[in-house]
Amino acid sequence: MKKTTGFDRNTTRNWHPATQAVRGGTWRSEHGETSEALFLTSGYTYDDAETVAARFAGEETGMTYSRLQNPTVAMLEERIALMEGAEACRTQATGMAAMTTALLCQLSVGDHIVAAKAAFGSCRWLVDQLCPRFGIETTVIDGRDNDGWERAIQPNTKVFFFETPANPTMDIVDMKHVCGVAKVHGITSVVDNAFATAVLQRPMDYGADVVAYSATKLMEGQGRVLAGAVCGTEKFINDVLLPFQRNTGPNLSPFNAWVVLKGLETLDLRARRQSENALAVGKFVEKRVPKMLHPGLASHPQHNLAMSQMEACGPIFSFILEDRKQAMALLNALELVDISNNIGDSRSLCCHPASTTHYSVSAEARADMGVVEGMLRINIGLEDPRDLIADLDQALTRVGL
Repeated sequence: MKKTTGFDRNTTRNWHPATQAVRGGTWRSEHGETSEALFLTSGYTYDDAETVAARFAGEETGMTYSRLQNPTVAMLEERIALMEGAEACRTQATGMAAMTTALLCQLSVGDHIVAAKAAFGSCRWLVDQLCPRFGIETTVIDGRDNDGWERAIQPNTKVFFFETPANPTMDIVDMKHVCGVAKVHGITSVVDNAFATAVLQRPMDYGADVVAYSATKLMEGQGRVLAGAVCGTEKFINDVLLPFQRNTGPNLSPFNAWVVLKGLETLDLRARRQSENALAVGKFVEKRVPKMLHPGLASHPQHNLAMSQMEACGPIFSFILEDRKQAMALLNALELVDISNNIGDSRSLCCHPASTTHYSVSAEARADMGVVEGMLRINIGLEDPRDLIADLDQALTRVGL
């Protein structure tokens, strides 16, 4: 591969996804390094004053300041865009920085957003608390109700916002239908795809306009750094998102970008193996708990829809026990699986959403979206599923299940 092949879309768009995840976006310096170089610099120098003036005016390509461009970050952005099937991508410091940027860059006072009620706690806070503070009207609906999206449209509706599968209820949104409704009405659809990534699900293939990520999760995959990303058309990224990001500064550090680049090299392998493990563990747990929420199992009410949109079920599922006391007792009984509120990690992690990821959401909103006190969410990692089943078996037994 030549030094700049990774940025040649005429070539890279023809690669299969696993190849794109390893080599897409690679740009080699004059040293010819095999691994992507880490450029730890805040600014850049120029041979003459005319060059810097031309770059700031957009008349000449090149780096100007690391809040706008950085070679390592640019490699990550190109790789994610390529994997997503998007024209362009901009990365952010965290997943929530990505969600905030994806929404606020295009919304103003008097606009209206329709959002699915089942969502990560901080995403609900954006919709319930932050947007109204700036005069942006919001309507929260059951994202599973296809007709509900059209009913919620107002003359000032600008954005549909949802995640699928939803965190932590595992609700599935019919992307083809909802994004189709958005297009008919000139509304921008923004999809949080962190639970799946482009390896398991590509929302743009179903009509999504914008795809946002917590790259902290499956993309990075080993619990090391925080990162976020937003993908879309070149026009959206450059004309709508970039001015917001340039002037507010939620930028990703070069080091974190480099770590995520390394994570993407194994994403295809990890996502598929973790999905297989989650299916095996889920089949065992389902027999022992009062209620299971796993889109890969036939018992999930939207199983067929999920599998029509996803290549595999993903590593995450939830299950519901009798009450908070029993849920906490099970967490405390785990010996191999860690108690942690992260997901997408190569290690298996389990948490109590009502007291962690959704603590900032009102009790009423939690009840409405189905985040009950007995719910536990688990991320299945790369351990041998037999060991995970053994750990869950003993923990379930200790709490009387």
